[in-house]
Order: sequence, then C-alpha cells, then structure tokens
Amino acid sequence: MTSSPEESPESVVRHATDNGVAWITLDRPAAMNAITPDQRERLISLLDDASADPAVGAVVLTATGKGFCAGADLRGGARASADSGGGTRPGPGTGGGERVAGDVARLIRRGAQRLIAAVLDCEKPVIAAVNGTAAGLGAHLALACDLVLAAESARFIEVFVRRGLVPDGGGAYLLPRLIGPQRAKELLFFGDALSAAEAERIGLVNRVVADGDLAKTARAWAERLAGGPTRAIALTKQLVNSSLEADRAAAFAAEAAAQEINMTTADAQDGVRAFAERRAPEYRGR
Repeated sequence: MTSSPEESPESVVRHATDNGVAWITLDRPAAMNAITPDQRERLISLLDDASADPAVGAVVLTATGKGFCAGADLRGGARASADSGGGTRPGPGTGGGERVAGDVARLIRRGAQRLIAAVLDCEKPVIAAVNGTAAGLGAHLALACDLVLAAESARFIEVFVRRGLVPDGGGAYLLPRLIGPQRAKELLFFGDALSAAEAERIGLVNRVVADGDLAKTARAWAERLAGGPTRAIALTKQLVNSSLEADRAAAFAAEAAAQEINMTTADAQDGVRAFAERRAPEYRGR
C-alpha cells in the first residue's frame, strides 16, 4: 500500500492506493470534516489523478470520526466559506476590496461546483462510504458519487435553507435526478435531517450497513469494480450521466460511439473471447 498524506495540519486528506482502489479519506474529525479551499483542491487533484492512473480501477471517498462532511469550513470567514463552496456571501474585503456583482457566482463556480464536477467527471467509479453526517456541500459530495453506501448512523441534511441560502454545489441539479423534483423540493425547502434508512427508502443511497461493516462493504464493492473492465465502466458512467440531458437520438448515438471505442480495448476483446471459450475473462484495465 502506498500513501501520501496532505501536508497541511489544518486541512488533512489521506490518500492510499490498495489492490486497485484509491482510498480518499477526509481526516479532520474535530471539524466534522468541513471542507477548506486547500482540502477541496486536494480532492480535485486526487480524483483527476485516479482518472489517469491505469493502476486505479475504483475510488472510495470516506471520512474519519462521526461526520462524513459538514459542508464548507466557515471558520475562515465569508471569503473562505464561499471559496470552499459554503454559499455565504463575501462581504467587503473579497479580493482585497469591496464586493462587486459577480463575485459570489465566480467563487461558487471555482469552488463547490468544481469539486462536484470532479466527482461526476472522474473516469473511475467513485463510491461514497458515508460514515456520519453529510450536510450541505458534504451531502452533495456524497450524492455526486456513482454509488453511495451509508452507515446506519449517517444523516443527510440540506442545511442551506436554515441559513437563508440557495443550495449550491450542484444540489438542485443532483437531487431531482436522484429522487424526482417533488421529493427534492421537500428536502431543500425544509432542511430536515434525513436518516440513512429513509435516504435508502427514497433512493438517495444504494445500501445502508451497520457502522462497523461500512469499510468492509466499501472495500468489497470497490475491489469488485477495480477487477472489472475499467474502460467499459468509464464509458458506461459517461453514458448514464449524459443520458439525463440527452434526447433519445443523442443517447443512442452516444451509446453506439461508446461501444465503438470500447471494442478497441484489450478488456472488451478478451471478454468476448472468454465468452466464446467458456472461461472467466482476464481484465487488465486496458
């Protein structure tokens, strides 16, 4: 196992690659793993690295302590919270001067939205192993993942309305696609805490497991994915994500193009041969 811990003592992200799985762990339990700007940049970089690394077949995103992620770290004031995707408005002093029109939108685009896009665009399947409370941007970070496992003690909270804010970090984009517009509005309008069991019932998470089984289940799922046909899974992820914005003709065209590309890979060719030869395929991620 190789590891490369984040150097900043105030914003720790642990990273290790084991058996084809990149483990990315938020490790600021005292702050409920609230995300700071440097932590956000570290996450984006690690997800981008996982896409390009042929030795990585899957990613697990998890955290230490009782919280998965409490959203943006607000301790740095308005600028830090907006820059990390908290949605708070930067007052006078943003960029060394008075706030001007466009500052907030720019900070959200560069901050929270870049982080969520990094998860959605990662070429490897990303599993969220939600060990505790996921609030605000933290909830959206989990829900942007391809598969979501939740510990029984986990909770999901759309906290924005409690602060008089519009949801950011892609919340109004992700939630309707996962659970439909009316359920999404219920969560976003009221901001009530949602238990793991209820989140599973309405389709926000794939599976709820006992707290002590979360890491084991995440490892089993991730290693199964890592042993699969990497490029086929990447193309499948792209097809599913893009299908939500495409009409039938565009979706069918994308499907045909993806299959054309995939059939040039060694994994696809061995998969077809293995079927004909009645043996298990030997996938190598290429």
